[in-house]
Amino acid sequence: MGWVARSSISSSPETNLLFLFPQTYIFTDEEDDALKRRMGDHAIFTNCSAEHSHPALSCKMAAEFDAFLASGRSWFCHLDDDNYLNPQALLKLLSSYSATWDVYLGKPSLNRPIWASEMLPNNQTKSVRFWFATGGAGFCISHKLASKMVPWASGRNFLSTSELIRLPDDCTVGYIIECKVGGHLLPNTLFHSHLENLQLIPPSRLTQQVTLSYGVFENKLNVIELSGPFSPQEDPSRFRSLHCHLYPDTSWCLQLLTFA
Repeated sequence: MGWVARSSISSSPETNLLFLFPQTYIFTDEEDDALKRRMGDHAIFTNCSAEHSHPALSCKMAAEFDAFLASGRSWFCHLDDDNYLNPQALLKLLSSYSATWDVYLGKPSLNRPIWASEMLPNNQTKSVRFWFATGGAGFCISHKLASKMVPWASGRNFLSTSELIRLPDDCTVGYIIECKVGGHLLPNTLFHSHLENLQLIPPSRLTQQVTLSYGVFENKLNVIELSGPFSPQEDPSRFRSLHCHLYPDTSWCLQLLTFA
């Protein structure tokens, strides 16, 4: 089965509507008693800064990575707290691969590899080139590949590695996999972030997507196009409406239909 991590999440109304399953772990930078009661030991306090800074992001990713290795799960799938995860679509996708293979799945935010300058001893640098999957859309790494990443990704090693290229955590993951381990990103179009125009996804294909997001794109609210059952005012992200399309037997979806 898969193992899913969500970083820097809090017990917001949107979070409470997510379909959580036993392989889900929630990582938070702030102690949250309500979340702890709901998730038990699957709610993990990172002790990282809540800032969106380079060191803070690296701290969070290292916490997720180490917790995954300790869990013994087959897959490490990172999602941000503005993502909607469709577990059925995720499991269908992962069933196409083996966790005993070197697998790195996700969606690049660029249409080309990124270039970076890697720091070397004596103030020397060298250019490195690699693909990376944007963390805002989510990505998955097999256990076999993750085990090879340990020297560069476990604990404080992750921050030290990210400082070599001075890029964020998702870039650092791609750098470790492609430049240090010799793996490769397998691009997949079923992962989505708020950096793309989400309205271009056909409504008929929304239920097939692994992750979806929402936000502001080109100064406009960027959300999937989906009619009902909630209004845009009640459900601005459209996640609740999507959830009821996917899982109509959810109690609050049935309640909505009963009293509509």
